[in-house]
Amino acid sequence: MGLLEIILTAIGLSMDAFAVSICKGLSTKDVRLKHSLIVGLYFGLFQALMPVAGYFLGYNFQEAISAIDHWIAFILLALIGLSMIKESREEGEGDDSYDFKTMIVLAIATSIDALAVGISFALLNVDIFTSAALIGVITFILSAIGVKAGCRLGSRSRRGACLVGGIILILIGLKILLEHLGLISF
Repeated sequence: MGLLEIILTAIGLSMDAFAVSICKGLSTKDVRLKHSLIVGLYFGLFQALMPVAGYFLGYNFQEAISAIDHWIAFILLALIGLSMIKESREEGEGDDSYDFKTMIVLAIATSIDALAVGISFALLNVDIFTSAALIGVITFILSAIGVKAGCRLGSRSRRGACLVGGIILILIGLKILLEHLGLISF
């Protein structure tokens, strides 16, 4: 696997994190640099660590992990999405929390597929540390940009944006589930 393929894989893996970053920005009234950095660090770190973990788990556990990873991602993203939809019906601001509990759940939900990629990297004898670093850096950059983009998109209609963001998260979770069940392919 060459450098170009690893970069394209990194971009593909970071798309879920990018979409969730946009949703996070949608729910934040006044995005600051620290918000983008927090989201970028959590998502970039987890996107980098999960392939390494998957790599070391190796192909011996591929069936066990692939049997449940899509369900975990779907459930986490659906719960977060439903929460955002609920917030869209309430008066006031959306959940603009960037605390540990909120960010760890989002980071895990968006990086589960990277675990499976790490397992495939083990089978392909890919340099895992270079690959993980590229995945982490690309995810960091796209996630940080996503928070700011989400804030700009949501500044006019926070309630509508929160509704759309929740629906997007549920759809991402559903896409992950349906892909792993073999019902769709992208």
